[in-house]
Amino acid sequence: MTEQAATPLNVAVVPVTPFQQNCSVIWCTRTKEAAVVDPGGDVDRIQDALKELGVKPVAIWLTHGHIDHAGGAADLADALAVPVIGPHEADKFLLDDLPASGLRFEMRGIRPVTPTRWLAEGETVSIGDLAFSVQHVPGHTPGHVTFFQKDAHFLLAGDTVFAGSVGRTDFPYGSHETLIAGIKAKLLPLGDDVQFLPGHGPASTLGEERQNNPFLQD
Repeated sequence: MTEQAATPLNVAVVPVTPFQQNCSVIWCTRTKEAAVVDPGGDVDRIQDALKELGVKPVAIWLTHGHIDHAGGAADLADALAVPVIGPHEADKFLLDDLPASGLRFEMRGIRPVTPTRWLAEGETVSIGDLAFSVQHVPGHTPGHVTFFQKDAHFLLAGDTVFAGSVGRTDFPYGSHETLIAGIKAKLLPLGDDVQFLPGHGPASTLGEERQNNPFLQD
């Protein structure tokens, strides 16, 4: 993803874990301050990417508590000496359960995560000159949040909406109806021209998904 005109935002994707989760590094090109979003694992690879990009990490942001998004957060936070911010507190049980979840997927050494700050609908997080608004969009998990940068028309969507699909809801705590309602009420109104990066797979635009995503048709 390239820098948006007049908006000092840049994004690099670092695929991690056997789930090929889109861990992302987002940074302000004016200040070089960066956030690492959803470091699910492969902490050494993420640190190498940060050095190669020449950015200064100041925070870790989590969209939700699943192992492929949060499994490396504790180790990376320690290595970088930065806070973990998000998700919504409704995902605390998932973050507490990360070690057991890791063992189920033969991912050993995973540590639980206690965020420095929980997030809620309408709050703001910032890096450098960039502010992102927080949307609480449950359904995939109870505490899932997304991050929207209005000036760049850019959304970090996590596992809410994908190119041609939506997040899984076949968990005991999942709700397909809640997820679809949240996407339609909170994400699609952000604008058809908004480009979003999902937790897995290619980027898309909200307009493309509003028109063609089979899960979002009335």
